Amino acid sequence: MIYLNQAASTWPKPSCVLQAHSLALSAVPAGQFRGGTAEGADILDACRRKLGTLLGIGEYNRIFFSSGATDSANAVICGLPLRGRRVLATQTEHNSILRPLLNHKDRVGSVDFVPCDTAGWVNPDDVEAMLDDDTAAVFVNHCSNVTGMVQDIGAIAEKAHSRGALLALDCAQSAGCVPVQADAWGVDALIFTGHKSLFGPQGTGGYYVRKGIPFSPYRFGGTGRNSRQLTYEAGDYEFEPGTQNLPGIDALSAGVDFVLEKGVEQIARQEQALIDRLRKGLQVIKQVRLYGDERCLAPVLSFTLDGLKPADAAYILEGAYGIRVRAGLHCAPLIHQALGTESFGTIRASVSCMNTQEDMNDLIRAVGEIANSLEGRP
Repeated sequence: MIYLNQAASTWPKPSCVLQAHSLALSAVPAGQFRGGTAEGADILDACRRKLGTLLGIGEYNRIFFSSGATDSANAVICGLPLRGRRVLATQTEHNSILRPLLNHKDRVGSVDFVPCDTAGWVNPDDVEAMLDDDTAAVFVNHCSNVTGMVQDIGAIAEKAHSRGALLALDCAQSAGCVPVQADAWGVDALIFTGHKSLFGPQGTGGYYVRKGIPFSPYRFGGTGRNSRQLTYEAGDYEFEPGTQNLPGIDALSAGVDFVLEKGVEQIARQEQALIDRLRKGLQVIKQVRLYGDERCLAPVLSFTLDGLKPADAAYILEGAYGIRVRAGLHCAPLIHQALGTESFGTIRASVSCMNTQEDMNDLIRAVGEIANSLEGRP
């Protein structure tokens, strides 16, 4: 199989990730503050340190683990001081942000959306124009999982801070394949997942909240630290209740090692070369319509085929050619209004550094053959 659905979950995983996960599952379970040893604490701390290096976060101890970006988004949205306040989000957001913002009505006042252009770019000036004194936070998708557009986070953060608003950054799609500099940009909260370009297993991820920001947990439970404490006051909260997914975090740590060793910049160049080849090959097929433009620097390319629904095209690509892509709205419904694809979505090809130029050539040939078969159809 040629796997081009890396934006959903990367595959194959590097051998170091598979080995770390297998070893962690076969070994005696690591103690997480509860036993006579603290291997679990060491595993968590080591992964936090590496993530801090990768994401440009100096206060790496402010990184908390979760089951992924969705869990992290709920934690951030429920934990930040947003109650009764206005929030801005962009038209490019994923449902992992949109749904918590719109459904935690007891935690969030109102939500307004900053528009994007037809490539998915959000103009920082548009953010500034929508800010007011009641805006508590701005949520921004760093990298679109539909067009691959990467936003100017430093500029948007500056606009938000000028009006006293926090900047919450969704790095689910960018962490590991696009450089992230949270501290330098002035990010107040950051959300990431492990199973995409960090090459970790599904069910891993986390979030960061800058020290000094009022923040409270939305879940409580056992932590193994002070079992006599039953209630918490502001300032002494714990943010990782329950038994952590230590085998998953061990494997995630190996994935971060893999990324750091290769270098995010090198990964980005390699993946962009693949997308450039794919874009050049598809744009000469007259039935193909591409979305995004040369500003889109993430390893994602969306397109449609005239006369064929995206879901049908994806079915044919996998069934007849062994090429797996993704079709539909990609859990980001609002951006499709800007693209004009809100009815059926797009076909999305997404790559990782595990893909090759031959994979791109195979997809181009397959799409060309499908397009040729459509000629002459009523």
